[in-house]
Amino acid sequence: MASLPEYDRLDATALADLVRRKQVRPAELVEAAIERIEASNPRLNAVVFKLYDRGRQQAAGPLPDGPFSGVPFLLKDLLAADAGTCTTNGCRFFAGYSPPRDSELVRRFKAAGLLIVGKTNTPEMGILPVTEPRLYGPTRNPWNTAHTPGGSSGGAASAVAAGMVPMAHGGDGGGSLRIPASCCGLFGLKPTRARNPLGPYVGEGWHGIVVEHAVTRSVRDSAALLDATQGADLGAPYVAPAPERPFREEVVRDPGSLRIAFTSRSLLGKSVHPDCAAAVTHVAALCEKLGHRVEEGAPPVDRGALTKAFLVLVAAETAAEIDAAAQAMGKKPHASDFEPGTWMLAQIGRKFRAAELSLAVHRVRAAGRELAVWFEEHDALLTPTLAAPPLPIGALDQKPAEKLALLVLRALPSELLLRKLLDQLAEQAFEYAAFTPIANLTGQPAMSVPLFWNGPGLPIGCHFLGRFGDEATLLRLAGQLERAQPWADRRPVPFALSGGAG
Repeated sequence: MASLPEYDRLDATALADLVRRKQVRPAELVEAAIERIEASNPRLNAVVFKLYDRGRQQAAGPLPDGPFSGVPFLLKDLLAADAGTCTTNGCRFFAGYSPPRDSELVRRFKAAGLLIVGKTNTPEMGILPVTEPRLYGPTRNPWNTAHTPGGSSGGAASAVAAGMVPMAHGGDGGGSLRIPASCCGLFGLKPTRARNPLGPYVGEGWHGIVVEHAVTRSVRDSAALLDATQGADLGAPYVAPAPERPFREEVVRDPGSLRIAFTSRSLLGKSVHPDCAAAVTHVAALCEKLGHRVEEGAPPVDRGALTKAFLVLVAAETAAEIDAAAQAMGKKPHASDFEPGTWMLAQIGRKFRAAELSLAVHRVRAAGRELAVWFEEHDALLTPTLAAPPLPIGALDQKPAEKLALLVLRALPSELLLRKLLDQLAEQAFEYAAFTPIANLTGQPAMSVPLFWNGPGLPIGCHFLGRFGDEATLLRLAGQLERAQPWADRRPVPFALSGGAG
C-alpha cells in the first residue's frame, strides 16, 4: 500500500491545509509524490525530468507562507522557465538549454509554496493536440493506456489523473490545457488573455493566443492558484481586466440563472462523435435542472477564415521561435533537429508575406469583437471540448504519403506543396480540436469540465466559453456543477491496460 493514503484523495488546497495545521510535513508530501511517480511513470511516461533532490531539499527548509505551501507540483517542459533546469520544449534542438532565471509565472508558483518535483512531457514545441514527441516518446492516458491524454499539456494531465500530484502546470495555445483535461477527467481552465504573466522571456505568446495555468482535480484549486499567479508582470504589453474579488470566493458563490447556449455541431471541423454530442446533451440538461436558461444555439463562426488565420500565426511564430532560439544558443537549426511536421510548419511560416501575417492578426481581433457582441445576450457557450473521445496512440501520425511529401520537400522546397500539406494537417487537427482554439483566438476564458464518461470508460469533457475577462462566471458555474455531480473520487485505478476498457 502506498504511504500517506490521504495524498490520493485530497486536492492541493486540502493538502496545504494539513501542512498549515502541522498534521503532515512537506517532506512527507514530496515523498508521497515521488513514490507515485516512480510507480506510475513507467507505464504512462508523463514525467520526463525528475527533480527529486531539489524537491526534498526545499521541503526540508523554510517555505513561503503561500496558499499551497509544501504541496508537490510539476512544470510542463515548455514555456515554464525554471532557472538552471533544462527546458527542451519536447525537441532535440533545445536539449541542454537551461534558462538563467525563472519566468515570472514560475517565480509566483514558488512564492505560493509549491515544491517542483519534475517536468512533464509535451509534443514538440507544443504544436499538436496529442503528446507523442519523438524525443521522449508518447505519454499515455491513465484511463486506458492505448489512448492519448491529449496535448499539449498531456504529461501534466496524465500525471494528475494518475495521482502523482494534485495539480500541474500547463500552457494553452489552442486547447492545450482543456484538451488534456477532457481526455483525463480533470478540470481545465484557460484564463483570459494576459491574466497570467508570460515574461520576461515572452512578450505575448503566438500573438496573444497562448496562456499558461494548470490542470487540477478540483475547481477550487484552479481558482486559488489563479489568485496566486494572476496579474501583469513588468513590461507586459497589456493587462486583463481586474477581478472583482478573489477567484477562490467565486467558486462557492451562486451563479444565478445564466443564459447558456449549447451546440454539438462542429465549429471548426465537419463532424462530432456521438459520445461527445451525448455529453453536451447530458450537461445541458444538468444546467437546466440547476435553474439556468438553456437553449440550443451558437455564434456565427467563419471556419475558413479563422482556421487559416490560426495557422498563419502559428506557422510564423514557430519559425520565429526557432530563429530566436538559434540566435540565443549560437547554433544553426537543421531539419534533422526537428520532427518533420515541425520543420514543415517553420518552412511555411517563412514563406508567408508580412501582409498575410498582418491580415491574420486583423481577422483574429475582429473575431473577438464579433463574439463579444454575441455575448451581450449570452453568459456562456456550451460545446464538447473535443469532437471525438481520446484518440488511440499514433492516430495523428503522418501517413506514408505525407512522409514521402516531406522527404521531397526537404530536397526540393515548394511553397505550393508546403501550403497543400499544411492544409491537410490542419484539417486533421481541427477535425479533432474543433472547439477549443476559438477561445485562444479571441482571448476569452474557457474551461473543460469532467461530467461525462462514455461506454468504454473514457472521459468526455464539456467546454464552456465565457466573456472576455469573466472567469468569475465560469468558476461560479463550475463550482455549482462540481457540487451537483462530484467527480473528484472518480479515478483511473488501476490503469487500463493497452487492450482493455477504461
